[in-house]
Amino acid sequence: MRTDEADGCEARKPLPARLRPRRHRGYTFLPWLILGAGALSHLVQGGTPNPWLGGLHLLVFNTLYIAVVFRAFDELKRSSPSTLWLLGAMTAATYLVAVTYGGSWLMFIPLLSLACGTVLRGRRLAVVLAVLSGSGAAIAAWEGNLWNAVSIGYGTYLSGLVTATLLSLSRMVVELQRTRQELARTAVERERLRFSRDLHDLLGHTLSVVVVKAEAARRLAPHDPEAAGAQMRDIEEVGRHALTEVREAVSGYREESLGAELDRARSLLAAAGVAMEVSREGPPLPLRVEALLCWVVREAATNVVRHSGASRCRFTVSADPEGTTRLDVTDDGRGRQEPGDAPGSGLAGLAERIGSAGGQLRTGPGPEGRGFSVRAELPMFMEYAEYTASAGPGEEGDRGAGETEGRTVVGS
Repeated sequence: MRTDEADGCEARKPLPARLRPRRHRGYTFLPWLILGAGALSHLVQGGTPNPWLGGLHLLVFNTLYIAVVFRAFDELKRSSPSTLWLLGAMTAATYLVAVTYGGSWLMFIPLLSLACGTVLRGRRLAVVLAVLSGSGAAIAAWEGNLWNAVSIGYGTYLSGLVTATLLSLSRMVVELQRTRQELARTAVERERLRFSRDLHDLLGHTLSVVVVKAEAARRLAPHDPEAAGAQMRDIEEVGRHALTEVREAVSGYREESLGAELDRARSLLAAAGVAMEVSREGPPLPLRVEALLCWVVREAATNVVRHSGASRCRFTVSADPEGTTRLDVTDDGRGRQEPGDAPGSGLAGLAERIGSAGGQLRTGPGPEGRGFSVRAELPMFMEYAEYTASAGPGEEGDRGAGETEGRTVVGS
């Protein structure tokens, strides 16, 4: 089996047995039938007039009670009209013997309330409990026993209310457990997406640098072996640095330095014959902001090398008093994507990365319609959860993705 299929099966593994709703939990309500033991005792001892009516009631009530409490643990059956009809039949049988016999037979009213609590919810349950407790207390008071009236009324209301509350809490625990598993599965998927995006961006940029320097070394080898050797040493250094970055990304402790990333971009652009200018203004930036801007520098530099045909490129880092950090990258190249350049998703993925941190990425023609421009804006201070939010992996060297006439907002 493939790894992703195995992981998917693992993510969808069933709930623990102790949290799965089971039909046999209806057995937990059967011991409450002991409330009718007094009526059964009177019936057996011959103290109940018309014993055939009492015996028939016991048989019908117990049968209906068992059917209702077992149906309460099946969501489809619990909400079906047939279950309500069963409760109606229980109600008729209960009040028939309650009015006819009274005394210990009134204990079937709290049992009826308990059965209602397993099935009904919300306002309908509140109305039913009020009617049952009030009518049960009234019947007991009519017999002249006020203390029994209070006990029947209170016990009837409490039994239904407690039963419904406990069952609702039990279902809520099951739903929370399911939600917890779903959140865990989603977190794993987001982390996988983030990790694949980081590796994609790291290796894509590094391979672009290696290709450019290898081409330069090949051109220089016949005429200037010393310069070609320098390019090869740069390739070795880039490879070692990429290996370190991949290890740090795997370990989860990668912290970027914007200055170091600008230096690497300068080396890449110089190897491609592009002059690079850097301007930095404002206070030092937080590490999280610098880490995100490093991705912008990497993507923009790769774009310039692969697509622009530019001779000059300018990187400007600034911060305004409102706490917004900006990185502007402009070049004097051809600007829009050429027909031979296959569109990718590098800028779109970068926009998602920036947008997840509360910033935005704008791309479009450069000043006066010449060249190409990339602007990234980020809040100076952002939450860690926003910084680590996952975004779709991008493809390096995407020029013109999402671009329209004028300046286009790719991410927000």
